Amino acid sequence: MKQLVTADYIVFLLYFIGVSAYGYWIYKRKQTKNQDTKDFFLAEGSLTWWAIGASLIASNISAEQFIGMSGNGFTLGVAVAAYEWLAAIALIIVAVWFIPIYLKNKIYTMPQFLSTRYNETVSLIMAVFWLFLYVFVNLTSILFLGALAISSLVGPDSFHPIVIGLSLFAIVITLGGMKVIGFTDVIQVLVLIIGGLVTTYLALVKVSEVMGLGSSAVTGFQAMIANADDHFHMIFEKPTANTPQVEVNKYLTLPGIAMYLAGQWIVNLNYWGCNQYITQRALGADLQTARTGILFAALLKLFMPLIVMVPGIAAYVIFKNGGLQAEMATNGKVMADNAYSAVLTFLPSGLKGLSVAALTAAIVASLAGKANSISTIFTLDIYQKYIKPQANQQQLVWVGRLTILAAMLISIGFTWQDSLGIGGEGGFTFIQKYTGYVSPGIFAVFILGFFWKRTTGAAAVTGILLGLGLAVLFNDFAPKLFGNETLLYTAFFNSNSGQMEIPFLICMGWSFVFTVLTMVAMSLAGPKINPKAFVIDASMFRVSPSTTTMIVIILVIISALYIRFW
Repeated sequence: MKQLVTADYIVFLLYFIGVSAYGYWIYKRKQTKNQDTKDFFLAEGSLTWWAIGASLIASNISAEQFIGMSGNGFTLGVAVAAYEWLAAIALIIVAVWFIPIYLKNKIYTMPQFLSTRYNETVSLIMAVFWLFLYVFVNLTSILFLGALAISSLVGPDSFHPIVIGLSLFAIVITLGGMKVIGFTDVIQVLVLIIGGLVTTYLALVKVSEVMGLGSSAVTGFQAMIANADDHFHMIFEKPTANTPQVEVNKYLTLPGIAMYLAGQWIVNLNYWGCNQYITQRALGADLQTARTGILFAALLKLFMPLIVMVPGIAAYVIFKNGGLQAEMATNGKVMADNAYSAVLTFLPSGLKGLSVAALTAAIVASLAGKANSISTIFTLDIYQKYIKPQANQQQLVWVGRLTILAAMLISIGFTWQDSLGIGGEGGFTFIQKYTGYVSPGIFAVFILGFFWKRTTGAAAVTGILLGLGLAVLFNDFAPKLFGNETLLYTAFFNSNSGQMEIPFLICMGWSFVFTVLTMVAMSLAGPKINPKAFVIDASMFRVSPSTTTMIVIILVIISALYIRFW
């Protein structure tokens, strides 16, 4: 059923015109006569700390969070906030220890890092891995989830036109290069936060009304905690033979304290520190600007669950008490990923338009950032190296633009009929799970490459391939081959798949451990210092008093959150 009215379309149109006009102004104001690759892909030297921080959040918070994490809020509760809150700690680590290494060695792409530190074979393998991951997992899932959410408000026949519209909007932003992406992301973040907070506020008011307690957001939040106490704990207990299946499924997604010893750190450090899509925003800045921008993003990250998770819990409480019965169901089946769009139905005219604008801002910013990263890797690490080494700067920029168009067309093709089955998996879990197949090997190669001078190129090639192979083994075959209970893991029945499974965060942890051990063993057979190892000294990692202050504030807030919701 159509949910938007004329006032909503006017608000959305104003947002669209504002972002487009500002992006065009940035493009014309900062345009150089002959735009080169560093300017197009990195916006070298032109992004301020606040633009870097805002762009990191705008690119990170997308349909996977608004739809997928809100859906996880509906089923799992506050425990899913671990992804956001531990990300803030990961950003501290990246700002203090990773970024100085990148900037000192003039690293512009992640495959370039691998080429510089190891060899061209490692670089090429990973460039291909990243391109497939970004196009078929990230870009496609963001587009699918975003179109699904917006179409639920616009009308049942609008899914495919919205897919086209989101793609075109993202393409327009992306073709202007990283400067346009970075500065328009500041507006996108403002719209995202304002619209998201409005949605959260009205969702809490609705909870208060449904519970017969008046129309207070504070009262609604207190009632939500009281009515859904099981949704306000960070740690799930390991299931026993008597544990209800619904609790088993929760543990498979977030396996209690064990995930903090393994998978969560690999997910976050790989995503924030070894990911072209993210690091690209800081690689064109000086060290202090990059660090401040990254820590600004960490501060914003702490408050993201309020926008993307709380509406999902609110939808659960309302649904539990008889509301949203039709909105939460698709073909008669309750779909957790419907939670955010269901909550949007409570918004009055005009504010629905603002919330749709916030959702669109998140989707378009992520699509643009992802497409730019795909373009950067293909152009600089494949086309320039292996297809046309003699290409000049202007030709490379145009190849980058054509790559953006190609990536979006492929994504549209796979989104059209949900060819990858994203809707069935659950959006957020789909991305985390399938990214987890390559994360252990990538992170092992990066972390040893950063800090252990003995790591060899042969060990890196083995690590990338072994990490993927082990992830496939643990995720898909281990219970059948080795049994459901071993010293390394316990497998549980997943009612969604109908199979015995090991929690995917545990799979990531063991894949990483065995990959690192293998790489260390291989490297011990080589020279004591790899000639391609980076030169590192303690001065690179010293931080300013302002940086220290930001880090302390972040850690204090995280500690308070965990103490409250443990």
